[in-house]
Amino acid sequence: MVTIDLNCDMGESFGAYTIGDDEAMLELISTANIACGFHAGDPVVMRNTILAAKAKGVAIGAHPSFMDLYGFGRRRISGERPEDLEAQIIYQIAAMQGMASALSWPMTHVKTHGSLGNMAAVDPELAAVCVRAIKTVDPTLVFITLPYSETMKAAERAGLRVACEVYADRTYDDNGMLTSRQMEGSVIHDPQQSVDQTLSMIREGFIPTVGGSKLPVDAATICVHGDNPASVATARALRTALAAHGIAVAPFAKPVSD
Repeated sequence: MVTIDLNCDMGESFGAYTIGDDEAMLELISTANIACGFHAGDPVVMRNTILAAKAKGVAIGAHPSFMDLYGFGRRRISGERPEDLEAQIIYQIAAMQGMASALSWPMTHVKTHGSLGNMAAVDPELAAVCVRAIKTVDPTLVFITLPYSETMKAAERAGLRVACEVYADRTYDDNGMLTSRQMEGSVIHDPQQSVDQTLSMIREGFIPTVGGSKLPVDAATICVHGDNPASVATARALRTALAAHGIAVAPFAKPVSD
């Protein structure tokens, strides 16, 4: 049977503040990317999210970002020395790996969040920083990357395993990058539109762009953002549509519990 991974960015609550319906999403996804405290999340949220994922058999990974709690990691930050940014990413990955190990549900991958991921996708130097940080912590981790990105190129050159990711709830420009969140319609809230776009990418093998292009893609995982108000409805609609086309949902890398 054909399989595809369905991932979600989650664990993005912080202290008394709750973001996203992680409990409902964990019933629908196969892989969770968990915030590491720099754009969202905290040690308690990290622990609870890992335990909830473990209970559902959902694979987990680190979701590091710029140090930007105020802006939820979606502000463009520049001027950091590469070695300092590398240390920040190492810190986040190592924190998640340590918590996961303590809870006997080892993490399988890393996915950069927000502006860090978007900027690294088009900046070879920043992409190399992300790759070095991952390899420094654990070279066996999978790096979830965008197709057509500098991060994918840097990971492949460095010998890191990659999982090509497409988004169910974001639109694409003609270069294969995510459209800016400043653009109207860049975030898809209609579950049926998400389903249609996803089936194009998974069954037909192309990314539909806002300019009308069709870019070839061989995706390993589909992302639904946990902070999107339509996330649960979208994930449910995707599961139904994928099953109807004979496509099963399963993690691209299975954790092995101690």
